[in-house]
Amino acid sequence: MKKRSLSLLTLVLILALALTGCGGGSKETSSSGNVIRTNNGAEPNSLDPALAKGNNDSKTIYLIFEGLMKYNENGEIVPGMAEKVDISDDGLTYTYTLRDAKWSNGDPVTAGDFEYSWKRVLNPEMGSEYSFQLYYIKGGEEYNTGNGSVDDVGVKAIDDKTLEVSLKSPTPYFDELTAFYTLMPVNKSVVESDPDWAKDVSKGNFVTNGPFKITDWKHGEKIIVAKFEDYYNKDKIKLDGVESDILEEQSTAWQKYQGGEYDYIMDAPQDVVAELIKNKDPEFHSFDKYGTQYLAFNTEKAPFTNQKVRQALSMAIDRQSIIDNVIQGGQSYADGLIPYGSKDDQGKDFREANGKFVTEDIEKANQLLEEGLAELNMTREDMSSLVLSYNTSENIRKMCEAIQEMWRQNLGIEIGLENMDFKVLLERKTAGDFDICRAAWTGDYLDPMTMMDLFMTGEPQNDPKYSNPEYDRLLKVAKSTGDQKVRMDSMKEAEKIMMEDMPLMPLYFSNGYYVAKPYVKGIFTSPLNDPFLIYAEIEK
Repeated sequence: MKKRSLSLLTLVLILALALTGCGGGSKETSSSGNVIRTNNGAEPNSLDPALAKGNNDSKTIYLIFEGLMKYNENGEIVPGMAEKVDISDDGLTYTYTLRDAKWSNGDPVTAGDFEYSWKRVLNPEMGSEYSFQLYYIKGGEEYNTGNGSVDDVGVKAIDDKTLEVSLKSPTPYFDELTAFYTLMPVNKSVVESDPDWAKDVSKGNFVTNGPFKITDWKHGEKIIVAKFEDYYNKDKIKLDGVESDILEEQSTAWQKYQGGEYDYIMDAPQDVVAELIKNKDPEFHSFDKYGTQYLAFNTEKAPFTNQKVRQALSMAIDRQSIIDNVIQGGQSYADGLIPYGSKDDQGKDFREANGKFVTEDIEKANQLLEEGLAELNMTREDMSSLVLSYNTSENIRKMCEAIQEMWRQNLGIEIGLENMDFKVLLERKTAGDFDICRAAWTGDYLDPMTMMDLFMTGEPQNDPKYSNPEYDRLLKVAKSTGDQKVRMDSMKEAEKIMMEDMPLMPLYFSNGYYVAKPYVKGIFTSPLNDPFLIYAEIEK
């Protein structure tokens, strides 16, 4: 059917997208020597690997900590703290041999540190929201959920240099997981002596094992890291350090970049990005990401307890218009939960193989909304008290305003908007204190499971509070076998079930970009992460 005109929305967008000046205005060399100056975005929730839970945490964590495996300068998974890994023929036992490496206080990094750290993440009293990433380990889920003992968790330091890990079932992406920040180690003796070690740098207990060490963290202002001279691979580290302002305003960050105060930024305003793309600006760099941007419905609160209402809201927006006129960064239309970039058992792209689940139909949306509200004894006027919550960001604000206007025009409903600090939004989502919220997920490993197991019943990252026994069953089947066909068939069916239930509405598949001065070299990217500065340098 022909879509309803969005002329008013178009006018709103034209007014909102008045272009600021583009072009880097680059200086030929950095004024801060071999230190990259940038912004971190929001204040980190925590720089303790066990408690970190977002990009504003991980940007620094990947500089100052290192796991058993890591990413090299080509974005490939290679040994990190582990010098080598041996995997049993049945794929259930991983034996890691650690290299000679030091903590920033001079202590040796030991297998005991890893055993302690992983069991610390799984300790139910720790409250780690990423504890589920260790459920692949034998006894991990049982201990974390209060149904087992820490002594039964399948991770054991055989000696200072040998870590043995026993898995429940073959997990082809387990090595990738050990490069993820939740599985990075902490210094056992330091953490046991000071539970607040990660909150205050000035006490001298913020001990790390990565290529950089943290030297200052003025909360709400700035994070400074410096090269760790005892890092085992220090000769490959060219930077002296990274200085990151705590600054969320994208326009201000862009102005600082233009003025030469920053050497590199990740997030520029949407209109600036569009102009940089249009002009093929050499300072603009884009890359593929394995992630999905979406809105989550709180399925425990009316009217989002009703499937038809959720479906109606999803059907009533024009995603391509949002991508072309608001986001303007070359993103792709999200026609399912799983983004492009992972393969099924036949070597086909999982997204392409499993089909498209997102439809846009304003007439059908109105019909479903009317039916769903009637089933709840509610009216469209009752929806005026509902709020779409999002984290402070100029780009996200414009997107949410566009969606708000589409719902008003196409469904005749008035939804409020509420912005808040990213940390506050995370807390609100975890507590279920929202109606609709903006959310996003970038994979922790390149497999559909990294997107799907978030939404199993009771998972901490399950923002919509979604629960479907058949969905849970299918994912448990996929997690219990090394048979790739069984795994992929189970996940394909699970995605179909979820997209029919529509606890969340996919918006677009993520892509990544950054802007860097010509003298900044060596930034590398991965579909699973923000750009890495580990091997970057300032060209003299």
